[in-house]
Parts: sequence; C-alpha cells; structure tokens
Amino acid sequence: MTVSGGEDSLQILYRDEHLVAVNKPAGLLVHRSRIDRRESRFLLQILRDQIGVRVHPVHRLDKGTSGVLLLALHEEAARRLASAFRDGAICKTYVAVVRGYAPEHLVVEHPLRDRRDSFAPREIQVRPAVTEVHRIACAEFAAAVGRYPTARYSVVACRPRTGRRHQVRRHMKHLRHPIIGDANYGDGAHNRFFRNELGVGRLLLAATSIRFQHPFTGNEIEVESRLEDSFREVLMRPEWQPRLAESGRWLTPPERPENSSEPRRP
Repeated sequence: MTVSGGEDSLQILYRDEHLVAVNKPAGLLVHRSRIDRRESRFLLQILRDQIGVRVHPVHRLDKGTSGVLLLALHEEAARRLASAFRDGAICKTYVAVVRGYAPEHLVVEHPLRDRRDSFAPREIQVRPAVTEVHRIACAEFAAAVGRYPTARYSVVACRPRTGRRHQVRRHMKHLRHPIIGDANYGDGAHNRFFRNELGVGRLLLAATSIRFQHPFTGNEIEVESRLEDSFREVLMRPEWQPRLAESGRWLTPPERPENSSEPRRP
C-alpha cells in the first residue's frame, strides 16, 4: 500500500492496526533533537497529524538518511517491535554511494563505542557491531579529486546485523570507503566534488527495505521504498558499471556473491 499526500504529508508504504511504515525524506528529523534546535518540522508530528493517531518510534534514521521507517501505533506494538530489533530479528537493507571500489562482499565485525545521547545519558560502552556489505556497481570519474588522476566510487548494499547508532556510516568509514555526503564520517574532498561538480549535497544513504515477522500475526512482512529522485539521478549516470536499471529489485545483493581477486585501491 502506498499513500501520499501534499507537501506536509508522508508516503505511507504499509499500515495496519498495529504498525505503519513510511518513506522518510532526506533532511527531515524523526523527532525533536537538541542537535538541530532550529528545526520546526518532525516526522512524528507530521505523521500523527496525517493519520490522526499517536505513533511510537522503534528505530532511528538519521536526518540525512531517506527511506523506510517503521513505527508502532500503540504501546504493545512498540514493545514487541523494540524486542525484535534488540534480538536482531528485523532485517534492514541500506543502499549507499561510497568512495573507492568497495569489496564485492564482506562481513564487517568491528565493535563501536556508544555515542552519548543528550536525552538519555549513560555510561559509554563498546558494543559488538556487525554489518554485511555487498558491492552492486562501480564508477570511475575523470576527475582528480584526491591524489589519484581519477575518482572511483561504489554503490553498496549494507545489512546491519546489529543496531548501533550510525553503524553503517561508521563501518564504511572503518573500511576506508566512507559514504558520500557524510559530514561526520566522510571525505570532505569527495563530498565537495559531488556537491560542486555533480550538484549532489545530500547524504547518499537510503534505507531501501525492511523485513520482519509481524509481531501479532506472525506473517513475514517486507516493506520497500523507492529511492528519492536526488539519489536516483546519481545512479543513472553512465559511469556506473554495470549500468543500473531505473526500476526493479536491482539493489538486492546476491545471496552467494563470488569472491573477487581485484586489486584494492581505496
């Protein structure tokens, strides 16, 4: 089910009496935050006004990240979904454009230190974090952005198996393949190249699907979102090899990717 409205409404991808999933635009905060005090529009308020029901967030998407966001419509649904997220029973897929030629397939097991939340201060801990990364396509631009005569990039699909804050962004930085447009963990020179030469100033990270067992019916639910135009235009450029199709499930990574012997360059 897809429902969309005007400027002050959200695209609803799925809804029943317990859950709702929406397509969050890039640049929209999920809830009020001290990090950005100037913002006056928040997804929770917009969705509440749109459907006339209070909604309960159960996971996060950063302000710059677009895509599928799952919310609960009552407290019991929120408790069950939160438990499923903690148990790793919910599968999320993200798509990103990153610097360099990323590996064809890699499971990143790199612990991450908690980032302090001003709303819930707690003791800082280092927690296990695991992300599965698949390369979808590569591109090489005739531009000397860094120390090389050309600039290389990859489209990757990432499946976090744990739910640490900024996990995908931090793991891609750890791999030396930071996400384009990431002001906190990215590469400033490549961010400027995309902004100044390609006209892309956003974070090129999107949550494209979420798959889970319904907490009340037991049915398997999969919700997918279409990439925003600002993201899709990047992927329609002719430099990508293989060429990326405009529609379909081309962003779904293979189940058993072949190992690559290609020499590495960050």
